[in-house]
Amino acid sequence: MPRPFRPVTLEPLRRRSKRTAGLAVLALAAGLLAAVPAEAAPADQQRQRDFAAAAQEFGVPEHILLGVSFLESRWDFNAGTPSTSAGYGPMHLTDLREAGAGTHHDEGGEDPRGDDARQAKLPVTPAPKPPPPGLQTIDEASSLIGQDVATLRTNPTQNIRGGAALLAKYHREAGDWYDAVARYSGAKDDTGAKSFADEVFGTIAKGVSRKTDDGQSVTLAATPVSTARAQAEDPKTECPKKVSCLSVPAPYQELPNNDYGNHDKADRPKSQKVEYIVIHDTEGYWNTAMDLVQDPTYVSWHYTIRSSDGQIAQHVPTKDVAWHAGNWYVNAKSVGIEHEGFAAKGTWYTEAMYRTSAKLVGYLARKYDIPLDRAHIIGHDNVPGTIPSTIKGMHWDPGPYWDWAHYFDLMGAPLAGFGRPGSPLVTITPDFATNQPAFTGCEGAGKPCPARGSGSVVLRSEPNDSAPLLKDIGLRPDGSVSTMDVSDVGSRAETGQRYVVAERRDGWTAIWYLGQKGWFRDVRTTSPAFGLVVTPKPGLATVPVFGRAYPEAEAYPANVPVQQVVPLPYTFPAGQRYSLGTVVGSEYFSATTFDPADHVVVKGKTRYVQIQFGHRIAFVKADDVRIVPAF
Repeated sequence: MPRPFRPVTLEPLRRRSKRTAGLAVLALAAGLLAAVPAEAAPADQQRQRDFAAAAQEFGVPEHILLGVSFLESRWDFNAGTPSTSAGYGPMHLTDLREAGAGTHHDEGGEDPRGDDARQAKLPVTPAPKPPPPGLQTIDEASSLIGQDVATLRTNPTQNIRGGAALLAKYHREAGDWYDAVARYSGAKDDTGAKSFADEVFGTIAKGVSRKTDDGQSVTLAATPVSTARAQAEDPKTECPKKVSCLSVPAPYQELPNNDYGNHDKADRPKSQKVEYIVIHDTEGYWNTAMDLVQDPTYVSWHYTIRSSDGQIAQHVPTKDVAWHAGNWYVNAKSVGIEHEGFAAKGTWYTEAMYRTSAKLVGYLARKYDIPLDRAHIIGHDNVPGTIPSTIKGMHWDPGPYWDWAHYFDLMGAPLAGFGRPGSPLVTITPDFATNQPAFTGCEGAGKPCPARGSGSVVLRSEPNDSAPLLKDIGLRPDGSVSTMDVSDVGSRAETGQRYVVAERRDGWTAIWYLGQKGWFRDVRTTSPAFGLVVTPKPGLATVPVFGRAYPEAEAYPANVPVQQVVPLPYTFPAGQRYSLGTVVGSEYFSATTFDPADHVVVKGKTRYVQIQFGHRIAFVKADDVRIVPAF
């Protein structure tokens, strides 16, 4: 049963209306600003002054205005581009007309199940439904402050005024700041809205300070506030405490022609260890994702997280195997989390979603003893193709605009780590805000993507800005070079991934990548790391690389078809080294019928070593390699 909700009580400001904030306050503010010499008002504090002025103008407590904005955008401007839920500017004023409905981007012909023992499952994604209501707040904000919507999208000062005016209006109608903040989230369900409000007031109580993506220094001082949580705790979900988590079950259902959907019953971790958490984006809005995951003929994942307020929905118990990653070995040993958003639109993800996702991943990592590193917390774009023919169709979400560094900071596991200067093992750690590769293809083939922050580092074949990108023989069997298309991961390293340095020259660093040297300008792009590296055993000119860690043929019982161990079309030659992710046993989860009694986990004697081989992880046989310290 939900606990009773008591609204937050906040000083006498809770009853102040826009009118009572009034002209006297504005006049006082104007007089104070006029009295301040120009040299006492640094340019990088303009946003702080904008929040203070808007709070006074509309009678909103400044800490509430700052707290709401932080949970939406972290006070960033994001170059005027929309979020994954059509929000603009520091106050995330939503404008679906301008952002567009978000058509599904073609990520390739991946079979999400990725099991050779079954016919490929290639569900056709339907046209997206109309986006949910509540994604057009910019119109009301425009009316309240007398500024056109284009100005509110592109001018941070007016955007903040518009958000403050909306909050003040919600407060007048609700009579309480907690309810006003909850309404601002845009959530149409009570639990999601209150979860957002709880996170806002929790942030206010702790305080926060940071420099925004456009160089503005903003501080929210820790401010004592009193809130009463009102979370609806659904006993059918597996979620951390103090987050809103709904149960929206994916159907385990028989279908015609001896088929069934849309996941497999299992008994993890008793049957198999859960090794990975896979981060996805939905390529559609929340309501479309909810419809698809409840379709027994479609595929499945374990959780979805909503952009506007961080609401979590669980679909598949974590003990069971969902069909989400395109690689059956990874599916059988992972939990999949979808995030409302679009990998290719150049949009940004809200702080509310990052925060609840980080709490969920931290909870799952503790539950299943999963290390908080980029060898185990991976994107769909890091999952390898199973065999040569599946590489080209593998998906590449959540894309280059997912902020892995911030995500891991929220989990208390910073990616930079520690290592001695000059270490041959490095972690990719570009500054997200200033690292802005010139990707193309966000709004159509060849069209430039918005100039915005990214966690991706583009690799070149020589230490030269005009040198060609690397080749990925799996993605392009004809030997052509990779491209700057947002979907092309063939010559791209990602934040948090670890690689071995092959050479350093005049401010450039080369790493071993898909059997080649990949060069990039190393100006605050990497951090030295400690760890182990993997190299071929003496006497071996090259070792095969695999996309899955399946057992040897002798391990299979008579009633389970042997799954072929097929190498990928890459080479791992002597003299090259790659970072160690983990050492795993060989396993195959046979689950080809609706009856869970027929499901079998086949375990072999062969052991595999997971390496960071390119943008995606890969596996090599332990008998083929040496594991040595990185020095």
